[in-house]
Amino acid sequence: MVPEVCMSGESRLKVDRRDHVTIVGFKDASILDATTIRHIGRELYAIVTEEPNRRVVLDFSDVRFLSSQALGVLLTLRRKADQAGAIVALASIRPELVRVFKITNLDQLFQFYATAAQAVEAFGQDGATSPDAP
Repeated sequence: MVPEVCMSGESRLKVDRRDHVTIVGFKDASILDATTIRHIGRELYAIVTEEPNRRVVLDFSDVRFLSSQALGVLLTLRRKADQAGAIVALASIRPELVRVFKITNLDQLFQFYATAAQAVEAFGQDGATSPDAP
C-alpha cells in the first residue's frame, strides 16, 4: 500500500524499500505542526502495519526539531509495530534529540543507530533487531 499523503497530495516521508528493510526519512526538518504530525503518523502506521517489509528504519538525519505530539506518534508507532510483528529502529538522531528521547524514556523502546546504514546492517546480521539488543 502507498502511504496516505497529506492534503496537499505530497507525502511528508521519503521511503526507500530495500531487500529486507524499509528506510523512512523525513522531508521536514521541524516536525512541530499538528496537521503535519497527524499525516506523518498515518503514513508511518501504514508502513508498519500494511507493508510486507516488517523491518523499518526511521532516519532522522534531516530532523532538527520534534514536538511532544511527534514523540507521541512514535510511541503509538511502537505499539502498532509490536501488534503487526514489525520492528522499528531509529537512526541518525541529533544529540539534542537523543536527550529528549532519554528524558521521555523513549530510548528504552527503540534501538538507536548512528546511521541508517548501520541499522540496515544490524537487521541483515540476524534478520531482526529489538530494543533489547546491545
